[in-house]
Amino acid sequence: MQHFTADDGARIAYRDSGTGQPLLCLAGLTRNSSDFDYLAPCLDGVRMIAMDYRGRGASGWTGADSYTIARESQDAIALLDHLGLASVAILGTSRGGLIGMALAATHPDRLRGLCLNDVGPVIERAGLERILGYIGRDPAAPTHAAAARAMARNMPGFANVPDSRWLEEARKHYHADADGLKINYDPALRAAFAAAYQAEAPDLWPLFDALADKPVALIRAANSELLSRAVADEMARRHPGLIFAEVPDRGHIPFLDEPEALAAIRDFLKETA
Repeated sequence: MQHFTADDGARIAYRDSGTGQPLLCLAGLTRNSSDFDYLAPCLDGVRMIAMDYRGRGASGWTGADSYTIARESQDAIALLDHLGLASVAILGTSRGGLIGMALAATHPDRLRGLCLNDVGPVIERAGLERILGYIGRDPAAPTHAAAARAMARNMPGFANVPDSRWLEEARKHYHADADGLKINYDPALRAAFAAAYQAEAPDLWPLFDALADKPVALIRAANSELLSRAVADEMARRHPGLIFAEVPDRGHIPFLDEPEALAAIRDFLKETA
């Protein structure tokens, strides 16, 4: 894990591995660069750069007011500047896809294209409500094994996932101490999310439309609570060249090593090379 310092002094962690075409990987809301561990072994000729947002993973905690898409977008540009990269393809999982769309509108010269993992310009309220139910709270499970069993029972929309994968997920997203399992991000992220949840939902279609002249891929979980098939269809209508894949037996979010997801990502990388 490496670090750089943002313009406000925040210490931001990132991983930079592999050689070849640069791909900036932006994780989900409460998650971190380990979101892309399953994908990395499946790609050749790709330099994968994955950032821990401020307040998540190995990055510094900077408070609820700073946990915004606008601030995290600035950090992503700062990372590219730190690495001396003029432009990159972006793979954005959930929150990361929203950041990618924001960058398409504000820094179009820095994007070669955007691959969206189970997110679009309209986010279903039911999915947001489920996130509000757990964000910022430690799990009740006392061990990683117990947390993995709970995930297998309670994660909506998932089927045919081996127990070993749920155990990997539990170990990625919770750390153990004498009192049990703890989330590996700032609990203040709950306040930031709640503020955004209570506010009027912004119109994000103009951000998506800013991608009109760039390669775009969309990976949708067939059982997604956040991205409806109707929204995915509208995205395809607005962007006729959209690379689209739907991953069966998955809710929010696909792991990205599923055959359907891999095919879409590889096609996207060819178009952005």
